[in-house]
Amino acid sequence: MLTALVIIFVLAYAAIALEHPLKVNKSASALIGAGLLWTVYAMLGGDPHLVSENLKESVAATAQIVFFLMGAMTIVEVVDAHNGFFVITSRIKTTKLTSLLWLVGFVSFFLSSILDNLTTTIVMISLMRKLLDRHDDRLFFAGIIVIAANAGGAWTPIGDVTTTMLWIGGQITTLAIMKGVFLPSLACLIVPLTLLTFVLRGKAVVSPKVSENGSDIETTPFEQNLMFGMGIGTLVAVPIFKGITHLPPFMGILFGLGILWLVGELLHRNKEDDLKDHLTLTAALKRIDMSCIVFFIGILLAVATLEHTHILTALAGWLDKTVGRQDVIVTLIGLASAVVDNVPLVAASMGMYDMATYPTDSFLWEFMAYCAGTGGSILIIGSAAGVAAMGLEKIHFFWYARKIGGLAALGYFAGIFVYILQYKLLHG
Repeated sequence: MLTALVIIFVLAYAAIALEHPLKVNKSASALIGAGLLWTVYAMLGGDPHLVSENLKESVAATAQIVFFLMGAMTIVEVVDAHNGFFVITSRIKTTKLTSLLWLVGFVSFFLSSILDNLTTTIVMISLMRKLLDRHDDRLFFAGIIVIAANAGGAWTPIGDVTTTMLWIGGQITTLAIMKGVFLPSLACLIVPLTLLTFVLRGKAVVSPKVSENGSDIETTPFEQNLMFGMGIGTLVAVPIFKGITHLPPFMGILFGLGILWLVGELLHRNKEDDLKDHLTLTAALKRIDMSCIVFFIGILLAVATLEHTHILTALAGWLDKTVGRQDVIVTLIGLASAVVDNVPLVAASMGMYDMATYPTDSFLWEFMAYCAGTGGSILIIGSAAGVAAMGLEKIHFFWYARKIGGLAALGYFAGIFVYILQYKLLHG
């Protein structure tokens, strides 16, 4: 059974990677892969009750991410419909593409540490559509946004789901992870940014041709500012809501979405139907990219079978016996997170290494937070941020692997070098 599951997963993964030459949408490949994997697991797993319980658990975990993604994408669409991003785009005056690249990279890096890498990617890619007309330019920027969002998310407890897992599990503490992983994460961003600057040097920013306030739909400055403030405020409030209530982030984003919906209804209640139709949250829900969401469902459910059948745990155990060295093992786990979801990989590692041997804030856990958080940038489907970017900007797997993957890998290893050097200097 395990061999069959691995073969199906590899074939599904290959079909997703070869989406462009096969001319088969990656969402279809992901759903077929997930369906086949769960069917094989159900037929050959031996315990229908256990399989059913595992599926319920996986659906619950997947639904949380999907609800969050839908909420964040809808909020961004509502802000966009009101020309809210004009608040930012009107203030960016640079005409050099490389200057904009550095600005976007650092904004994504720090925004991700406050929000999370997925939300930051959605917001920043939506913003790039307002600033850049050429799709080729936007692809490079999307690549840097993914690298920056993953790097920025790794050094705070709320920026990346794997760091959050380690934080909740007691493996890391807030101040220690911020001090320990900030410089490696910064190196992980600066190396690709520097190299990409040489690729894009001399190119000018070509802005989309739009009307004076950003779109053909007329909105007042008050409406723009209000909906921009409400939208970004809702996204920023999610980690605060989580910290106070201990409820999962999707509940915070749905709560915020409801408030935004109410404000929008009250704001436009006296307008004619044909004028307010485009501005309502109902219209925004119709504009979100459902194929991107469906792809998320398929890929997360597919990876879940590898987790439930302990294939990932067995891989971690094999690494422990074969390699032995902690730093090399964690580096390999980070590289593996470019292929399979980093959440089950970190979950397996948390189960493998006990807190008695590896106490809170030890080398293993901090290094794990960095590697698992940033290693996923090497391939486009290695992180939630990458998958979202792939759907939003229609990025092809092999384009990303050729143009961005190598830069992300250099940044990843630069951060590893900085972390190990920093650890040796501080801990003798």
